[in-house]
Amino acid sequence: MLASGGVGVRILRTITITSFLILLSAQAVVPSNELAARAGEDELTRVTANLPFTMKRVELPKIPDRSVRVSDFGAVGDGSHLNTSAFAAAIEACAKADGGRVVVPQGIWLTGPIQLKNGIDLHLERGAVIQFSRSINDYQLIRTTWEGSAAVRRMSPINGVGLENISITGNGVIDGAGDAWRMVKKSKLTENEWKKLVASGGIVDKAGDTWWPSVDAMNGAALVRTLDQRSAPLADYAGAAEYLRPVLVSLVECRRVMLDGPTFQNSPAWNIHPVLCEDLVIRNVIALNAWYAQNGDGLDLDSCRRAIVYNCRFDVGDDAICLKSGRDEYGRKRGRPCEEIVICDCIVYHGHGGFTVGSEMSGGVKNVVVRGCTFLGTDLGLRFKTTRGRGGVVEKIWISDIVMKDIPTDAIGFNMFYSGGSPIPENAGPSESASRASMPVNEGTPRFENIYLRNIVCRGAQRAVQIEGLPEMPIRGIELENIQISARTGLVCLDGERIRLNNLQITPTVGPVISVIDSREVTISRSKQGSSAVFLKVEGEKSESIRIEASAFTKKSVQFDRGARKSAVNVVD
Repeated sequence: MLASGGVGVRILRTITITSFLILLSAQAVVPSNELAARAGEDELTRVTANLPFTMKRVELPKIPDRSVRVSDFGAVGDGSHLNTSAFAAAIEACAKADGGRVVVPQGIWLTGPIQLKNGIDLHLERGAVIQFSRSINDYQLIRTTWEGSAAVRRMSPINGVGLENISITGNGVIDGAGDAWRMVKKSKLTENEWKKLVASGGIVDKAGDTWWPSVDAMNGAALVRTLDQRSAPLADYAGAAEYLRPVLVSLVECRRVMLDGPTFQNSPAWNIHPVLCEDLVIRNVIALNAWYAQNGDGLDLDSCRRAIVYNCRFDVGDDAICLKSGRDEYGRKRGRPCEEIVICDCIVYHGHGGFTVGSEMSGGVKNVVVRGCTFLGTDLGLRFKTTRGRGGVVEKIWISDIVMKDIPTDAIGFNMFYSGGSPIPENAGPSESASRASMPVNEGTPRFENIYLRNIVCRGAQRAVQIEGLPEMPIRGIELENIQISARTGLVCLDGERIRLNNLQITPTVGPVISVIDSREVTISRSKQGSSAVFLKVEGEKSESIRIEASAFTKKSVQFDRGARKSAVNVVD
């Protein structure tokens, strides 16, 4: 059985003061259905104005003006009565009447999985908490996807497949009981927190650095690998059931979907995961997870089309807002890009990435706008990640008006070596080449191209910008304009092509403002050396066609190393 109580659970359920204030600030009185619909249409018009690509108007769900209350079907909001059957009965009754609103009143409503149906609005009134069960036997084994590939998992607490006109609204809280499922790494807790967690139950692995809620959960990964290799029947996965954590909200192949208002927290794996959905609006939502929550993503849009995300708050344990489209061959065969996406006016506190693309992006990502967002203390601000074997094209992405503060790693990062380690050579001698070996280009070679970033401010980062392509497939067509970043180190471009840097004000504490390694057709304009001793450092035999225009720097602040030629740089007054 999973750990079900004790001090460790209290640790994992702790909500920070910051998160609590987010919750309070986002609560608002829900207006009448008619006023809400009118306000929603006006907001969508504002959010989708002046897009750089053509997108049909996103259709909001059509929910009939009728309602039922779960309490009318025997549900009891005392936090101890299991209400799975009552929720199912209320949804079924509403669905049989061609849809409507299923109202969850104030109270704590313990339940197993909730399966949505066509035309249903699951509405949480103020003070309502849907608390999902901590018993894994309440969640049946299903075939679904996980991290971009076909997989067996437990059924998600809230789920729907092939539905139309569905929504989750209101000012309540949806708690996925994720702390009963997740492993915890010792390195992410204080010594005292770790001791309390271990004392609460569960088991620690042989290395002594990871806590698991049960032995079966700890041994589950190895068993699942064996079962996957022999294409085992679904029932055989029961022995690994405690390892197969579900996402909190799973919506697959649904149309006209809206999430508006609730707080989604404490997810077993990812928090909100729409897959292959169209006409999706997510607004006024809060996603909360402990900062050490394993796979504790906030929102993962996976091969979705026409999605709008705005006025949301994220404080999570992994990537906050993430675009995906399947992994490797599975994603390429599915062939559904994540496209026509608008994200704006969101705030991210903790998260691995504020806005992220990948690494599962094998079906492609294109026609995306991100603007007016704020990232406060996220591990990495704007994050693009992939690796060899993925394939897929990430292109036509416009990012603007982003404010960041206290970023522990990169403010902006493009990494095509994700999970493979960064091969930037730091110990090569001055006469050695910075070049790296190329691999053959094939269907598994990913591409990043035509991505535009402008009006970005960051105060405090480890590195300002990382642009790291593959030797066989450079990152192409990246444009950075009006960028102000203070960081320990500056911009590094490795294996890039057609890179435009316009009006950069990067102030590194150490090292050059801009480092160009094995890159070509790089244009630097209207940028400043500032107080740095080195404005531009060029490395690698493949570096060429680097142009500096209308920029303030001294000639001696341009340096060459590791096989780079002085003729690679052309200065234009």
